[in-house]
Amino acid sequence: MANIKSQIKRNRQNERLRLRNKSVRSEVRTRTKTAVEAAEAGGEQALDALRAAVKRIDKAAAKGIIHKNQAAHRKSRLMRRIAKIS
Repeated sequence: MANIKSQIKRNRQNERLRLRNKSVRSEVRTRTKTAVEAAEAGGEQALDALRAAVKRIDKAAAKGIIHKNQAAHRKSRLMRRIAKIS
């Protein structure tokens, strides 16, 4: 356990950021899964789900939660999967 004041504060900040990043990464995975399921089901919701997933991936990359190349890779894989389904 740290006993330096600045390190104690840093630990608190790191924990807060870790939890926020975790929730964003989880949401990216959820929206990706939803988009794939919507594409399999077909219909108008597939396009909206895809758009929401791509938007969330881009936001995560912009905030630095995931690397921009990883965001591009995820979007590319998602597009290929959905194109294959439909």
